[in-house]
Amino acid sequence: MFGLSSLSKSHRLILGVVVLLVVDVIWVASSELTKFIFENEHYEKPFFSTYLKTAMFSIYLSGFLFWKPWRNQCRGNRVTANGETLEAEELLTEPIYVPLRYDKTNSESDLEEQAGQEVRTVRFSNLMEVRQLTDTYAEDHVIARLSFTAAQRAEEMRLRALSKLRVSQVAKLAFVFTFLWFFANYSYQIALDHTEVGIVNVLSSTSSLFTLICAAIYPGSAVDRFSLSKLVAVLVSISGIVLVSMSDMKFEHQAPTGALWALSGAVLYAVYLVSLRRRVDHEDKLDIPLFFGFVGLFTSVCLWPGFILLHYTKQEPLQWPNTEQCLFIVVNGLIGTVLSEFLWLWGCFLTSSLIATSALSLITPLSMIADVFIKGVSYTWLFYVGTVPVFVAFIAIGCLTHFESWDPVLVLVKKCMHCICSRRLIAMNSRVREADKEQTESLIDPSTD
Repeated sequence: MFGLSSLSKSHRLILGVVVLLVVDVIWVASSELTKFIFENEHYEKPFFSTYLKTAMFSIYLSGFLFWKPWRNQCRGNRVTANGETLEAEELLTEPIYVPLRYDKTNSESDLEEQAGQEVRTVRFSNLMEVRQLTDTYAEDHVIARLSFTAAQRAEEMRLRALSKLRVSQVAKLAFVFTFLWFFANYSYQIALDHTEVGIVNVLSSTSSLFTLICAAIYPGSAVDRFSLSKLVAVLVSISGIVLVSMSDMKFEHQAPTGALWALSGAVLYAVYLVSLRRRVDHEDKLDIPLFFGFVGLFTSVCLWPGFILLHYTKQEPLQWPNTEQCLFIVVNGLIGTVLSEFLWLWGCFLTSSLIATSALSLITPLSMIADVFIKGVSYTWLFYVGTVPVFVAFIAIGCLTHFESWDPVLVLVKKCMHCICSRRLIAMNSRVREADKEQTESLIDPSTD
């Protein structure tokens, strides 16, 4: 995507982290705007807000008007990664006729030599038919002339491009993940409406833990593989979020309903991300704008009955926002959903599912840091202590993703177990030697005769 296939693994990781940090900044601004809509504009309609912002994804489908490759995918021939043609493709292109050029001098000398003989004339066409190899076969000839390393790289890029999902396949994939994505975000919106933001952020940060669990059950790629070090880093990040949120949170006497919705959203988000990474292992295989465009289309078509259900059950009476409220929701949807979700999924493909969900944990300290500098809010020492492990854990997860086989916590545990077992073995051997020595002395002692 964007011609970044030739980037090395480390460069992809750095670019992905930068993209995710940009998304965090966008989401901090979006959360402030959402808080303003709920509190100042008094428009607490989580289903309507989620539906409208998700439906705005369909703006991406306007790319069919401007982006020729999307239209070409709907028609024409296509070759699979295995080299099998889905439709017969001609070896040569359509003929092109150009004027024929020949040497008049040679023709005149031939006529002079043949003077006196019976003249037989042959009439030739003045046009010459020219055909070229099609792009598919011409590309094979170009690759054959490259060096071994360059040919391998070109072949890998070509196979990756040929394995790109077609429009119909992207539509089917989007239909499956539309409901997961929508209800994950809807659960988060309900959680914000029912309980404090601090509690919601703490429980939403567990999405990285659920991502690690899902990746352990059915891993999508090597970078998503479970390790003990990643588990420790995730737990450190969650503990930091707990400390940060405790500095600006008052606990309720009973478990709030919003806590259950926040946990549900965290689980659904983890399942959505890991499942998508399992189906699509590289960003070149999936056209992300096209995917989100179909998500917006299916949301608009399939989920509108939710308005009727929530209206008649009086869970969320249908109320159209005024002009100012609608403007805020649209701006929040375009920037905080349409743009940010595209960048976030792209950053996920550049890095890993765990890094992407761990980036969500940075939203809480970043938003509170913004309050410190913009609004002059002061927090207790818990905030500053809790911020450190959150950022350290994020950096640690990035390093563990780059070095896939590196698991320092597991190595440390093995060394500790080895030391403990070695000491026990030494103690056991010393006891055996002492027992053997006593038995030997008793056998050779003359007083026993």
